[in-house]
Amino acid sequence: MKNFLVHDKDTIRQMCEMAGVKCVEDLFSQIPENVRMKSLNLPDGISEMETQRRIKKLAQKNKSDYITFAGGGIYNKFIPACINQIAQRFEFNTAYTPYQPEISQGTLQIMYEFQTMICRLTGMDISNATVYDGGTACAESILMACRIAKKYKACVLNSINPEYKKVIETYTNPQNIQIDWVDEIPQNQEDYSCVLIQTPDYYGEIIKPVKDEKCLLIICTDVSTLSILKPPSEYGADIVVGDIQTLGIPMNFGGPSAGFIACREKFMRQLPGRLAGRTVDKDGKQAFCLTIQTREQHIKREKATSNICSNQALIGLCATLYLSVMGEKGFYQAGYLSTFNAHKLAQKLESKGIKVLNRNFFNEFVIETEDADKLLCKLENNNIMGGIKLNNTQILVAVTEMITDEDIENYISCV
Repeated sequence: MKNFLVHDKDTIRQMCEMAGVKCVEDLFSQIPENVRMKSLNLPDGISEMETQRRIKKLAQKNKSDYITFAGGGIYNKFIPACINQIAQRFEFNTAYTPYQPEISQGTLQIMYEFQTMICRLTGMDISNATVYDGGTACAESILMACRIAKKYKACVLNSINPEYKKVIETYTNPQNIQIDWVDEIPQNQEDYSCVLIQTPDYYGEIIKPVKDEKCLLIICTDVSTLSILKPPSEYGADIVVGDIQTLGIPMNFGGPSAGFIACREKFMRQLPGRLAGRTVDKDGKQAFCLTIQTREQHIKREKATSNICSNQALIGLCATLYLSVMGEKGFYQAGYLSTFNAHKLAQKLESKGIKVLNRNFFNEFVIETEDADKLLCKLENNNIMGGIKLNNTQILVAVTEMITDEDIENYISCV
């Protein structure tokens, strides 16, 4: 029953000889004694069966039946049950990581279909086959804009997701790119390579940017809002980025998200990440392959747009399946229910004397109360995750299609 055994003394001796040390302790001799742990204080080893029982007992302490009104970038969305089953089919299995031209045709076709769907939603000419997440997409788009404009100064609205801010700073600081964080879009944008705006922003407010021909306009968006809102192309976006967690990805799916970057065709050669293309093979049959590979593993380093290696192929697959299964009608209905429920809750909160700070929002808004901790604690005691605390008086509340009328009434009853 004890499947996981430590190395025996003979094996340890052989390993130490190969490493050129007398004992395991010698491997750590360079670490000062005063910073080393004396003991891990771990219990004695137990069998796999006993371990499973103990873990199940610990897991029963978790509370998993909360109704969630928390958002801020990760949302509780409806996911059709068939998606997981389809994603596990053999057509999408490959022995290669998703960077090679030889990967399975199923995976390549999904990448191609994903790019096509993102282009239809955003109104852009071309899209890549995902990057790591929304924050990475924002940072990469700024680097991309700087290469295009040959200016190393960018303007970003402060209302962007705070986590995205940190990623942008991490990416741009070593590149000596100056980031101006502003509360309002500046009138004169001539000195900037780009202006980056998130809409709806982190606080749920829908911002309508005005395109300035003197610099590139980057729009960060939640693609699920495009089920109702106009595509960014209609207000002059040059590059569109965002996260795809709301496209059928569970809130605890490892990452749990992926990002995308879409742009106008003339900027195609500066687009980081992988792109899949459709062609025909020697027999005239449809075939898919990776194309325009701008990573440093494939072309000269000085011409590479990025060395990013995190193509979220599995999450991109799930997002593509989600859009396919939901269809245009289902995708619209999910978006409509989200915004309808959000405005219903906002109206009911205002009728109870709670101030709603937004007026132009999709499914997320900020409320102001006398004591944010007190309200959130009361909601939690009623199995409701009431939102994200912004400060002592303000809470960010998110509503999706998963929220029912009963859930809304339960929330109101705690106010």
